[in-house]
Amino acid sequence: MIFFQLLIKIQRIELAHTNSNLRLLDISTVYRPDFKEKTVLITGGNRGIGLALAKELVFQGANVIVTTRAPASIEGVQVIDGIDVQDNKCGAKLVNLLHGKQIDILFNNAGYFYEPVETITTLNFEEELKMIDICAIGPLRITSAIFNAKLLREGSKVIMITSQGGSIAWRKVQNPTGHDYGHHMSKAAANMMSVLLSQELKAHGIPVGMLHPGFNKTEMTEKYKSIWDIGGAVDPSIGAKRICHETMLITLERSGQFINCEDGLQIPF
Repeated sequence: MIFFQLLIKIQRIELAHTNSNLRLLDISTVYRPDFKEKTVLITGGNRGIGLALAKELVFQGANVIVTTRAPASIEGVQVIDGIDVQDNKCGAKLVNLLHGKQIDILFNNAGYFYEPVETITTLNFEEELKMIDICAIGPLRITSAIFNAKLLREGSKVIMITSQGGSIAWRKVQNPTGHDYGHHMSKAAANMMSVLLSQELKAHGIPVGMLHPGFNKTEMTEKYKSIWDIGGAVDPSIGAKRICHETMLITLERSGQFINCEDGLQIPF
């Protein structure tokens, strides 16, 4: 494993020096998945990057459970519907429906991005609260319930699918004129929650990873369809492999780190 991680680090450095404008990790050169017979739970896994992740993990031989709000059918996947992460009782409901099944990897993926661009003249406070509730508090509702039900044991992993949009350090570069208040606030709150969770769960041998999946061509990013190609947006199947790759590298030593799945490097908070 040490050699594998060193090889990846060298390839990342080479890519960075080869092209200073495009420092993306070529996932095809390093992807060595190991999820066979792992029990994986993905919240909001019926579309977008969550669905792509579910399909990739099924292909890799994992036992995949997906939560959704509405009934859905996904080949090879156990779907638990009626789980709304805004509901304070969603965690207890999910635990009951898991029937004591141990979870090896929990992907907190359910999210929400209000479509209209928010500026100081077009603020929508209800939508801002909804984004914060779903993206920052929702994962805590789910994770706390599963942990307290002892369905996460030592060696399990909790992965937060978050966004570089939550990086305060990067806002002046990526959003020099502001806007999209609710989205960025929700992701910053989610990152703070994740760091606190990583500190508490470390004592129980459970690492927590924060992964920015990169720019993927999904319904959530369709509002930016005009810049998909310019921004290097990829098919979510590639994004899913990137997430799986970085998930394998999450350890207790790396718990609480904010990782960009496009290049494997840490994102500043």
